[in-house]
Amino acid sequence: MPVARDHMSRDLLTVSPSDSLSEVAQRMVERDVGAVLVIDGSSLSGILTERDVLRAVAAGIEETTVVSDWMTRDPETMGPDDTTQHAAVLMIHGGFRHLPLMEGSDVVGMLSIRDLMRVVLDNAAPRGV
Repeated sequence: MPVARDHMSRDLLTVSPSDSLSEVAQRMVERDVGAVLVIDGSSLSGILTERDVLRAVAAGIEETTVVSDWMTRDPETMGPDDTTQHAAVLMIHGGFRHLPLMEGSDVVGMLSIRDLMRVVLDNAAPRGV
């Protein structure tokens, strides 16, 4: 069974809870990422996803809106040596698409539903090509 470490993203975008939500959304677009890790001091305090930003926009964000107003606090995590199957079960049952990977108190990567699809479709070609 494949392990998360072999498929995780390592080049992570991290932000502070006090960062401006609109500036972080712009950084997400520039980096083409669907989620950012929210680090408070040296600890993971949350995750901010595209869905969170969309909810904020729908509610009407203001200039003073910060990441902590809309982030998901204390997100589900798992270890990088756990299986991709375990990650898929957590994501499906939890209703989320991004999973931070932790070694002790350190974030070492993130696994997305797209990463898991690559594992499943590793040797597949589009439209039978």
